[in-house]
Amino acid sequence: MADRNSPRQVYDRRTAELRQEADLLSALDRRLSALRLGTVGMSLVFAWAVFDPDRLAIAWLALPITIFIGLVIAHERCARQRRRNRRSLEFYERGRARLDDCWSGTGPTGEGFSNQDHPYADDLDILGDASLYQLLCTARTADGRARLAEWLQTPASLPEIEARQLAVADLAPRLELREDLAVLGSEVETRARPQALARWATAPSPLENPASIRRVATALVVLTLMVVTLWITGHVSRYWVVAALALEALFAWRLRAQVGAVIEDVAAANRELDLFHEILERVEEMRFESAPLRALMERLRVTGHPPSVEIGRLRKLVNLLDARRNQMFSPISVLLLWGTNLAGAIEQWRAANGTAIVDWLDAIAEIEALDCLAAYHYEHPDDPFPDIVEGPATFVGTALGHPLLPDADCVRNDVELGTEQRMLIVSGSNMSGKSTLMRTVGINAVMAQAGGPVRATSLRLSPLQVGGSIRVRDSLRRGMSGFYAEIHRFRSILDLADGQRPVLFLLEEILHTTNSHDRRIGAEALLRSLLERGAIGLVTTHDLAITRLTDTLPQSVNVHFVDELVDGKIRFDYRLRQGVVERSNAVDLMRDIGLDV
Repeated sequence: MADRNSPRQVYDRRTAELRQEADLLSALDRRLSALRLGTVGMSLVFAWAVFDPDRLAIAWLALPITIFIGLVIAHERCARQRRRNRRSLEFYERGRARLDDCWSGTGPTGEGFSNQDHPYADDLDILGDASLYQLLCTARTADGRARLAEWLQTPASLPEIEARQLAVADLAPRLELREDLAVLGSEVETRARPQALARWATAPSPLENPASIRRVATALVVLTLMVVTLWITGHVSRYWVVAALALEALFAWRLRAQVGAVIEDVAAANRELDLFHEILERVEEMRFESAPLRALMERLRVTGHPPSVEIGRLRKLVNLLDARRNQMFSPISVLLLWGTNLAGAIEQWRAANGTAIVDWLDAIAEIEALDCLAAYHYEHPDDPFPDIVEGPATFVGTALGHPLLPDADCVRNDVELGTEQRMLIVSGSNMSGKSTLMRTVGINAVMAQAGGPVRATSLRLSPLQVGGSIRVRDSLRRGMSGFYAEIHRFRSILDLADGQRPVLFLLEEILHTTNSHDRRIGAEALLRSLLERGAIGLVTTHDLAITRLTDTLPQSVNVHFVDELVDGKIRFDYRLRQGVVERSNAVDLMRDIGLDV
């Protein structure tokens, strides 16, 4: 029986509570709608009655009007609660879908961050539909999503990995924070582009010396108001008023282009302020235990004040600037040099806080990316953090499984690569599990070096650069045959092996598009070059001649998968065994689908 506090039980319980709350809010919404309609009817009755002075005084109309206004406010509050309830329910239903292994096809895919020349992203299903990114991503800002994609495609340094592990462990139990961030973000998800805010914050100011401009503008407004007052009281003629207004108009006209540029620039960034402000407010409430998260919170206080307060000041300035659009206020705003004054105030704010915004956005993106890994850790408490060790290339995993496979379908295997056993040549029949094994090794290496937990009982590895040749295709547009695309990828992997970090290579059906003679010679030369460069890895093959390379390549071992024919059907157990496979199932598979062979 599942523990009451297991992710499954928590998600089920919260979903039930939210659905019950949704029913109550729907009933309240219907009652408020009926009361509003009734109040309108009452207003009509009162309006008819006040036309007869002997019945009711006109003041009685205030009663239904006051009630109606109160109901409108209550109805809007109810609507906000319903929207939040719906978004919270979506958050938990998506979590349940992940636990039920039916998350594929839902959520962001990260395809916008893909690079066809990346050494492993396409091979290991890092991005795209049904990818690791889609499983992990709960970030709501574009910067948070980009940060997660960057971490999954760029292995971190050892200190970074260790810091992320501490932060992820601290964030994992904070489900309420995750829910709040998801709810805040989803309301404006389609338009949230924090990069626009960062660009505005660091761009040069269109106004030269905004403080002086504000002082002059304020002085002109005070002067104009004094002259208008003196004119109203009869102390000066109207020509003084005209002169004062002319001074204001001349001042505003000379600055019109600069003020217009300020207003246009801040309008493009304004769409992000509400979301950014709410996320900052929520994060600032947290008291984290891990040193990396506490350091991250310190980055939010670069100005000495809570960033939500500073962003709140900017929101007020922008909202006041928008008041110029009100037709009733527009003439007054001209008299008060409203746009010029506020443009100066906004530029003063940018001068004081502009560089800090970049740090704030970066910190929020970091927290969102960490929280993506933390959600996975919370939902998979049996998946441990790996041990990252310095030294020669090492990858030693016990009961390794693929995180994108349902638990019921995931057969786990042990894999050991290190100083004594540096290469596994994996043979086996079709569909026996060779490709899945390589992807399992690769995707766990990616998760480990992003700072997340791994699907294994234990995993010990050194910092590695993954290089894959699993899903290499020919390209008509790029003028590449399948063979040329494959050797082009091999060249890239060798270049990686010349770098500072040892390579974990994953090569499927090595050189399968060429003849057996050239395959044998080319494979031996390529693998020897990789091993001489300190690399470790796996190679799969159907060609038994490749399996004999263990005789000439040191520290290489043959392993294999098998199948068996049961009642005319092929069965696989997906268990890795020592040695070379002894039979092929190609003919059996062709017969299994009805081919006459």
